[in-house]
Amino acid sequence: MPSFDLGSPVNTALLLYILYSVQRILFPITSSPKSTPNEFKAGYSWMPKAHPPTVLFKTYTPKTLEPFSGQDGGRILLAINGTVFDVTAGRNFYGPNGMYGNFAGRDASRGMAKQSFDLEMLTPVDQPLDKLEDLQNDEIDNMKGWIDHFSNKYIVCGKLVENDAI
Repeated sequence: MPSFDLGSPVNTALLLYILYSVQRILFPITSSPKSTPNEFKAGYSWMPKAHPPTVLFKTYTPKTLEPFSGQDGGRILLAINGTVFDVTAGRNFYGPNGMYGNFAGRDASRGMAKQSFDLEMLTPVDQPLDKLEDLQNDEIDNMKGWIDHFSNKYIVCGKLVENDAI
């Protein structure tokens, strides 16, 4: 059975550390602050500085959705499979100079399904909505994945219907 030897520097250091720790636990230092904090004199307020703008659920057509392309710092909306999302918070991605900027103010269903950002993925705004009937199962799954992603990240603010439906 090994014995405890205070002659060893490691044992001495450990004993001193343990004694110091026990002393700090049994006799904690209780000092008052030298000055009173002033950053919360009025009390805590969890209210935001400004209320975020209210978003109404609306019905859009391709023509009424088109102005929401983020030009001049405006709102950015895009639709996937009939659901309109407010993606203004993702302006770096969906704004005029963003990677997905061509989807802003448009129905992005086909492009999201095919993982393509090409302009030919977009249906012209004066044409009927794309029925997406020729999509493969994996492409439909892609589109559903994007819908899930957008639903968890952005505000659903409307639905997209045919131009003559309103």
